[in-house]
Parts: sequence; structure tokens; C-alpha cells
Amino acid sequence: MKKIILSCLLLCTCLAIQAQKIQYLVSFPNAIHHEAQVTLIAGNIPLQPAVFRMSRSSPGRYATHEFGKNVYDVKAYDKTGKSITINRIDGDVYEVPQHNGFVKITYTLYGNYADGTYVGIDPESIHLNMPGAFMWMKGMDNTPIGISFTIPKENKGIIATQLQPTGKPNTFTAPGLQYFMDCPTKIGNLKMKQWQTKNPDGKTFTFRLALEATATEEQVDTFTTKLKKLVEQTKAVYGEFPDYDYGMYTFIASINPYVFGDGMEHRNSTMITSGTLFSPEDRTLGVFAHEFFHCWNVERIRPKTIEPFNFEKSNMSNELWCAEGFTQYYGNLDLARAGFIDAKRYLAVLASLINTRTITPGCKYYSPIDASNGAVFVDAGVAVDKTNYPNMFTSYYYYGAATALALDLELQTRYHKTLDAFMQAMWKRFGKTEISYTIPLMQETLAGITDKSFAEDFFTRYIYGHEPIDYTTLLSKAGYAVQKANASQLTLGVGLSTEDGKLLISANTQKGSPAYEAGLDIDDELLSVDNVAVKTREELVAAVNTHKAGDTINIRYKHRDIEKQTKAVLKESTAITLVPYEESNQPVTEEMKQIRSSWFGK
Repeated sequence: MKKIILSCLLLCTCLAIQAQKIQYLVSFPNAIHHEAQVTLIAGNIPLQPAVFRMSRSSPGRYATHEFGKNVYDVKAYDKTGKSITINRIDGDVYEVPQHNGFVKITYTLYGNYADGTYVGIDPESIHLNMPGAFMWMKGMDNTPIGISFTIPKENKGIIATQLQPTGKPNTFTAPGLQYFMDCPTKIGNLKMKQWQTKNPDGKTFTFRLALEATATEEQVDTFTTKLKKLVEQTKAVYGEFPDYDYGMYTFIASINPYVFGDGMEHRNSTMITSGTLFSPEDRTLGVFAHEFFHCWNVERIRPKTIEPFNFEKSNMSNELWCAEGFTQYYGNLDLARAGFIDAKRYLAVLASLINTRTITPGCKYYSPIDASNGAVFVDAGVAVDKTNYPNMFTSYYYYGAATALALDLELQTRYHKTLDAFMQAMWKRFGKTEISYTIPLMQETLAGITDKSFAEDFFTRYIYGHEPIDYTTLLSKAGYAVQKANASQLTLGVGLSTEDGKLLISANTQKGSPAYEAGLDIDDELLSVDNVAVKTREELVAAVNTHKAGDTINIRYKHRDIEKQTKAVLKESTAITLVPYEESNQPVTEEMKQIRSSWFGK
């Protein structure tokens, strides 16, 4: 009898859970002033205090964001429409202490910042990143979600989202909170382009470009053709597409003056915002390249440190040097392989990465893991106080990309493989299986395509550590010389600005620079060099250029309006550039040509 009763109780519990559902109703009666009205309905919920909150982080972002500031007029009702008590227990958290298993929350949402993270509301264009728009109920993460939109009459009503349509007008579903929050949605006058492509196993996927832009059909078609080529080029890295949920991937792109530049990856879509689509160098295509690469690397090849994603706090990761940095590297590499940028421009990109890795204090004194950990403060996080980032942080995007370059060249010169082999191994082990990885497992995967000794050495020196990388030797194997970009150019190592006739140091001086070692710092006013007055950048450069590297100059300056003097020892600029051997009449061997061909095809 006890077993029968227990079985009945379990069945009733399962039925109750199955009947649970979260429903959002969204309308825009005051869209002209960037407001939406949101109704959240939670049914068949446990008879205990119900806690609702706004997120503090967003997929693809790692720092905290105060989305709760744009939610107000929060009210709660029961099933009969009677008002019930709702208490604000934190800035972005609300509690309904008593209810009968049904709660309806209503609130006003303000949004006037359309980018990859925030919300933009206008009668003609509705731009929704879900964490910035929708309150959610704690404890209901796996509950199915439905959402229905009442669209302003001025709006064209074309909807782009990875949410699943229900057959009812403007109504969609998501299987749970994690998926819902990962579904940016755009509603407006969208130009839709669609095509299909197959995986090696014969499975067909549909790709869509949902473009909000002032552009002719010819321009959109031209861009779509480029995007198709880029999609296939990216697929070639891994050999196959991911198994997209519901068989579709959507590029949601707003390219107009009313958005703020950004790009944000999602599981089956990306949200891209930019002011320019048809620039001479197709810079926007590079954003598409980066974000699309993410549907493998980070969306499915996923670090354990951010799995599952926590919407209530920042999400610190040790692996963003790979998740973002290797993606940054491939964004440009795929553009070069597809022929959208030439060899000269690509070499300039690589030189920039090498300069980052060799010059910045964030790379000289800290590891890629340290840089990754810093994302919780720098990833569009907001702070009013000044920081010392120039001396202790380098972007994990560029630090990671410079590390990817080194590993790519090591694999080619030692093992006759490209970095593709490592990414394919990561994909098969962690991406297709969707088993999150750790850094020791990454090292183990690298050992699997090389050898244990090499993998251990590379990770010890360049991932856990921050040893200098010998790019000169690595690149020489491909027939490229590393040369000084500005031979004999002297540097004091200061950023400058002029204000009211004063020459001011405008940024933190960097460790190792002549200015830093001389005790000069941000906001100091430069007065003279060797008793020659300097009031402009040009005058300072002229005074410095009368010397040579190693010379000591006398500097008079003001610190907090107190006049002081110091001495600085001048140094040459260490910035480098890459030069093909052909330009200096050095021989390019067949082996060098082979590396170039397998690397980026030039």
C-alpha cells in the first residue's frame, strides 16, 4: 500500500511539474518613449514565497550588468486579477510572499541602447536581448517558456529569433530558462535572406540573414554571397557544422546609425550591431566571422568554469584566452583563407598580435589565465574609478589570439599540422559531446595530436606562465622576417593630450617605459625637455628626436601643481612589422610555401 501511495504521489508531482509553465506577454503602447509593458505569468508553482528577479549577466558577457535599473512599476496579481503583495527585497529582486500557486507579474521595461547585450525599443524597431528585458522566477529553470508579442502598428512585424514558433501569430516557445536567455530577438523591417547547406552526414541546415539596414537588394545579395562563402570556410576548420537545434542558424544584424557597435554569439544565432555594412574593407564581415566561429568554440566547446551560465552574478573563466582569443585569431584567419583580406593586410593583423604579446605589461607579467579572470571587470563592465589596466591587464581576445598564432606555427613547423587539427580534436572530444573542458583536459587534447612533452612545455610556459615567445624563429620557417616597424624611433612612452595650453600625460605610463621609470604618471603636466619648453605633442617629439637611444634627458613637469624635475633614459620603439622574404630578396623555399599554403593560402 505504501508503494502504491508513493507511486501516486510521484505521479501527481510529475503531472504538476509538467503543467508548470512560464508565459510572457509583451506589448509596446509607449514605444515612442522606449517603453514596453511586460507580463510574466507563472502557473502551478510551489506554494511557497515566489522570488522573481532580473539578470545581472548575459550570455557571451562575463561581467555584471545592472539590467534591473530599467525595470519599474512592478506589480503582482492572482488568477482572478486581484492585486497581491510583492516586496522588493533587493535592487533587482522581488518576492511574492503568499499566493495560491498562480502569480502574474507586470512591469514597465525601458530600453534605449540597442547592441549585443542591451535593449532598444522604438515603434519601428524592437531589439531584445533577453537578460536585459525579462524578469524570471527562481527555481523554475527547466520550466517551458512561452512568449507572445503585440507589435506596434508602425512596426513591419518581421521577427528574427532562435525561439521556436508555435503556429500562433507572434508567439514562440523555449524549453527552459537557459535556452530562452540565449535567444536574442529582433522585430522590425528586416531583410531576410535564406539558404541551405549540408553536413557530410547529409543532414541539411538552414541559414538566415535577418538584416535591418538601409541597403539595396543588390547590396544585400552581395553581402549574403560573401556570408555564404564565410560560412563554408568556417565549417572547413571543423569539417562539419554543429547540430543546430531545430536545424536553423540565424544571423540577426542591425546595421544602421541607431545601434551601438557590438557582436554577441548565441547557440543558434548571433546578434550583430554596427553602423556600417558596406565599408571598403568589409570590416563588419570580420564581426560575422568571429561570432559565427563561436557556435563551435564557446557555445559547444565550452569551458567548465562557465557551465552552466549563472545569470545572477559575473561568470569568471580561466579559459577565455581560448574561447575568445582563439576565436579572435580564426575570425581574421578565415577572412584571409576566404580571400576577403589580402596577405599584406593579414600580416599587419599578425604583427599587431605580436606587438600585443611582446610589448604590453599585461602579457609580460601575467598569464593568459590571469587575463581571462579579468573579464569579470572589463567585459563591458562599468566602473567610475580609474584602474591600472595598462600595467596589469591585456585583453584576452588579443593575448589569446597571439597565443593561437604561436601554437599554429609550432604545429606547422614541428608536426606538419595547422591549428585546425587542435580545434578539430577539441570539437570531437568536447563540442560534439557537449562535455565541458578544463585546462588540463585541453593540454591532454593537445598531447593527443602532438606528444606529451610538447603539450606540457607549451602550457607550462605560455598558458600557466607568460614567457616570451620567439616569433622571429617561428615566422622565419614560413618566410617572414620580423623587423622593427620604426627603426631608430625614440620613445618616452607616454600618451598625451592638450588642455588649456597644457601638455598632459593622458594615460597610465607603462612598466618598463622611460616615463614610468622616471616617475611620470597620468595627469602630470610636461613643461620642458632639457630646458626647452614643450606645450604640444610635436614639440615633445622634436625635443626627444635630438637624442639617441640610451641618452638621458632632463624633464621638468608638474605633479598636482607642484613643479618637479626628473631624468629619463630614452629607448627605441620596440614595435615590429612582418615582411615577406621576397621583399628583401631572400629565398622562399618549397617548405615555406607549403606552410603558407596550408596556413592561410598566400
